[in-house]
Amino acid sequence: MADNEQKALQLIAEAEKKLSSSKGFFGALFSGGGSKVEDAVECYQRAANLFKMAKKWSQAGNAFCEAAALHAKAGSRHDAATNYVDASVCFKKTDIDEAVNCLLKAIEIYTDMGRFTMAAKHHQNIAELYESEAMSLERALQHYEQAADYFRGEESNSSANKCLLKVAQYAAQLENYEQAIQIYQDVAASSLESSLLKYSAKEYFFRAALCHLCVDVLNAQHALERYTEMYPAFQDSREYKLIKTLIEHLEEQNVDAFTDAVKDYDSISRLDQWYTMILLRIKKQLNDNPDLR
Repeated sequence: MADNEQKALQLIAEAEKKLSSSKGFFGALFSGGGSKVEDAVECYQRAANLFKMAKKWSQAGNAFCEAAALHAKAGSRHDAATNYVDASVCFKKTDIDEAVNCLLKAIEIYTDMGRFTMAAKHHQNIAELYESEAMSLERALQHYEQAADYFRGEESNSSANKCLLKVAQYAAQLENYEQAIQIYQDVAASSLESSLLKYSAKEYFFRAALCHLCVDVLNAQHALERYTEMYPAFQDSREYKLIKTLIEHLEEQNVDAFTDAVKDYDSISRLDQWYTMILLRIKKQLNDNPDLR
């Protein structure tokens, strides 16, 4: 490991020497010294890989950034973006902010080149970084939203919907229920247009109805009627029946019956953390407001 690190440091020194001896970057390009710049880029890339082998992640990230900057100055935009992405992979292990900064630089290059699918994928990567570190749901939501926008613009509707469902998930967690409801309804309607995806509409209508219950029981009832008109098979699902039962118990102000209905459903179809959180919020409204109608 120490040997790899030492070799990497030697390559960094070699790269710096090549750049300084070429009388500056632009001087090198216009006086036949371009090969020295290319050699310096190669040194930085090799050094980065040696740092990776030595698990010196920050140093590896910095070396990839140096290579990316040289590529960018030389007009090799694709290579610059690739190196910024390489750098982000290294920084991800030690410094999330730096990893995000590198991906944003890559995104800027890709959007300038019109490579919106690549930009979308890296917005998605940034969102996942914020998710995994539990740093900021708002930031994760924003980057999923931007990714969905770019995917949709490139007609990658399946990828766009996956990102939008993440936006809806986090919007609901942040109590932005109207945004979550709209997304779940839109994705459900989109799913109904495909024979392969039609069955998944049930889940999205279920999630939308639960978000409605967080806001208003009457609106939830009306939403349920609209959903069954759009997708008659929804009326036969356990999810529909649970929503109907919960509405009844909310109107009756029966906390125990509400709890039992959720337990019965969970015993057959396990409720994940998101569902549990939303259902607890609905139940809390009942506890806090005994006159709920």
